[in-house]
Amino acid sequence: MAAPGAGMEALVCARGRNRKAVLCQRCGSRVLQPGAATLARRQLFLPSMKKKTALAESGSPDGDVLQDHWLVDDMFSFENIGFTKDVGNIKFLICADCEIGPIGWHCLDDKKSFYVALDRVSHE
Repeated sequence: MAAPGAGMEALVCARGRNRKAVLCQRCGSRVLQPGAATLARRQLFLPSMKKKTALAESGSPDGDVLQDHWLVDDMFSFENIGFTKDVGNIKFLICADCEIGPIGWHCLDDKKSFYVALDRVSHE
């Protein structure tokens, strides 16, 4: 878990961008290259981590409100990302290789904001 404070310097450069590559916690697939995202603090609800098929079928409200995210303003900045079907005006971000997620959140009303939760990914 990435807590604010001392641990964040290892992840965030002086410009507020990610110092390290962002990886899927489950399979290790690279989601973002170093420097591809900026740190953003915004409270967002993400359902519990599941495979894409279970995520689509459950529609269950269990999950977490997460605050620290990598903000990406261009979907083509991602190395490896997948999207769920629309849930209202939201698409959840998943690992394109193992389909675990959601690792992030995207509102269809804002074409330039893709959030990847620090608690749902690892860093290399």
